[in-house]
Amino acid sequence: MTEATIALDDPQRVLSLFGARDQHLRTIRDTLGTSIVHRDGAIRVAGEDSAVAKTKQVFEQLTNRLNEQGEVSVEYVAEVLARVQGKKVDSVVPIDVVNVVKRIVPRTQGQARYVQSIREHDITFAIGPAGTGKTYLAVAVAVEALKNHQIRKIVLVRPAVEAGESLGYLPGDITAKINPYLRPLLDALQEMIDYDQMKRYMEQDVVEVVPLAYMRGRTLNEAFIILDEAQNTTVSQMKMFLTRMGNGSKIVISGDTTQVDLPRASASGLTDALHRLSDIKGINVVQLTKSDIVRHRLVQEIVRAYEDEPKAALSRKR
Repeated sequence: MTEATIALDDPQRVLSLFGARDQHLRTIRDTLGTSIVHRDGAIRVAGEDSAVAKTKQVFEQLTNRLNEQGEVSVEYVAEVLARVQGKKVDSVVPIDVVNVVKRIVPRTQGQARYVQSIREHDITFAIGPAGTGKTYLAVAVAVEALKNHQIRKIVLVRPAVEAGESLGYLPGDITAKINPYLRPLLDALQEMIDYDQMKRYMEQDVVEVVPLAYMRGRTLNEAFIILDEAQNTTVSQMKMFLTRMGNGSKIVISGDTTQVDLPRASASGLTDALHRLSDIKGINVVQLTKSDIVRHRLVQEIVRAYEDEPKAALSRKR
């Protein structure tokens, strides 16, 4: 464990360095895994040697930017973090969502490729572990497309597959029963669209959040359609979903092929689709990895531990 102190020429500027509601601070802390506090006119950093060194580099570059331009943007923080980690984000282009206060940018090279793929292809498959922004970024690009009048509606879809708990035992009517499955999509939307606008969109069916089973028989024109948790679709469900696509529409399908909750006898529609469709022009597959995880730093360690578990189990058997 190493500690370092970064002296500030003007302690009052720490608010600009840390960002509104400490958003820059949280991003730096969670990305590099360091403890950062402001005390007595200085920034104190603690953590692993390399992480502390990188954090110091970040604050040095942010301070220079602040001195030159008078502000530090979310995009610039992402660029600096990528740079000190040895990553190259070719193009950090903000996603223009309805809520102008919310600035959304890809924070890793993988995320940048993902956003670019969505913009350039009619169908994008995003495969990767939890925390890589698969759902969040897809929803953001959908909101951007709606704002720019590239589409007429957004349709967010999830399979209502049970992971150790039966729908029948949940309280309420069918709407209440499926709400837990759709909640992550609604949470992402509500960060990007203010409450009143969101309410109008829902009432006018400009935004729909529906379980996969309700998609049968529909054709969706000029729509941005997102299928989340796609690893829990069957082969027939995936075929049904993909054939809902109408003229002027775009589809994003995201999932984690290591987290399938289907019965053992059922093949995953996502795995099957990747095998069948990846060579078709207009369809692109983006593979996100542990390095693209942008949640709390411990999520990367948790994912790594579960990946290593089969190896450890094999060693114990021997």
